Amino acid sequence: MKPLRVVVAAVGAAALLAGGFLLLRGGGDTARPPRDHLAVAPVVVRPNVLVDAQGAVLEELAGDCSASRYPYVCMRAKEELDADLLRRSGLTIATAIDQRVQRAAQQGIDRYVRREDAPVAAQAMIVPGTGEIRALAASRALDPGSNLPGGRFGFQHGTTAMVYPLAAALESGMRYDDGFPYLSQYRAANYHAFKNCKGQNVAEPSFSILNWRRDHGAFTTLRSGTRAAENTFFMKLTEKVGLCKSVQMAQRLGLKRADDLPLMEYETFPLGVNEVDPVALAGSYATLAARGRRCEPRLVTEVRGDTGVVRAFPARCQEALEPAVADAVTGVLAEALAKGPLKGLGRDAAGMEGTTDEFSSAWYAGYTPDLAAAVALGDPRGAVKHKLSDITIGGRRYRHVEGTSIPGPIWTSSMAEALAGSPGTAFTQPDLARFGGCRDNCAP
Repeated sequence: MKPLRVVVAAVGAAALLAGGFLLLRGGGDTARPPRDHLAVAPVVVRPNVLVDAQGAVLEELAGDCSASRYPYVCMRAKEELDADLLRRSGLTIATAIDQRVQRAAQQGIDRYVRREDAPVAAQAMIVPGTGEIRALAASRALDPGSNLPGGRFGFQHGTTAMVYPLAAALESGMRYDDGFPYLSQYRAANYHAFKNCKGQNVAEPSFSILNWRRDHGAFTTLRSGTRAAENTFFMKLTEKVGLCKSVQMAQRLGLKRADDLPLMEYETFPLGVNEVDPVALAGSYATLAARGRRCEPRLVTEVRGDTGVVRAFPARCQEALEPAVADAVTGVLAEALAKGPLKGLGRDAAGMEGTTDEFSSAWYAGYTPDLAAAVALGDPRGAVKHKLSDITIGGRRYRHVEGTSIPGPIWTSSMAEALAGSPGTAFTQPDLARFGGCRDNCAP
């Protein structure tokens, strides 16, 4: 720019000299140099837009997701895009959202939870085998500052965590009818009954675990314990197979904490003491639906600019669990759904409720071979302080909210609508020669 200023100055000086000569000679009008070349064209900043899996525009990517039409989608998109992309403009951000599935998820929530209710309901729907997020719906956006990294909805996931020691037990060689005599309460015998993955003793012999349901017999098996979501049974099962193996199984399937910290390795791990997001929970259940193939959940599939593809987001998958073991877990969860209060979807489906200690939050997670979903319900002001007891939600009063009270019906309604019109795909049947009956821990 400095040479340009020198030239302009020289031209200006010459014009003044010429003007003075003309004035001395009594000359007429002085010609002025044109200034059009100094005009600056206005800069037009085009917004970034989110489009669905078919290429239809969802909305502009808002700076404030609380003002978005799809706040959960907005927050997840920002989480998956790095700061460099978020600073750019004029981008088309392709997502895996299917608007029909998105409507099903949103309508399922709106049917049971109102925007003005204190608790928030959130749901994620994921395709097994690809990790593509088909829907992210919520009863409302979280208040600014109250959300976890990436705007995640993080609550303790309760008894949905029982699936991880169940999978570890079946992988270790236990069978469907293996189990233990019924316990009305569980207390670790000593401090080394549970060891974390560092080998540290984490048992609490002074702490008793009780069952919140009473429908039991004299002996609890893997199948009946899962169907009843029996706390004491899963404490005993986790003690037997190992806390570390149960935690590692959860990690292998894809479970992560909502705050990005490592999973807490407490003896109560199978009771769902970790705060997780519906995307992570649905993703781990999708691994079972995909027969052990784990795919990282992803909302964004591609980012395009004026010159073409700026960045692609391909599927990231790996084999996390032997297919036969995944099928065996699915067999137990399918029975739990079919014989539970939700009754199923009229097609092959599996699921597990998530009821937490003292009803601080409530969940339901489940899947078909084609779609997995997780529904969370909790109070973002602090789920432990603001429990789901003696509360009105969706215009209805609840003494307390279990996993099958609100999240279960939301899951059933959303899944049925999302899958309507599509052919039902069958699960691979469990290998009963390997997993049927009992082996060592049989009923007397």
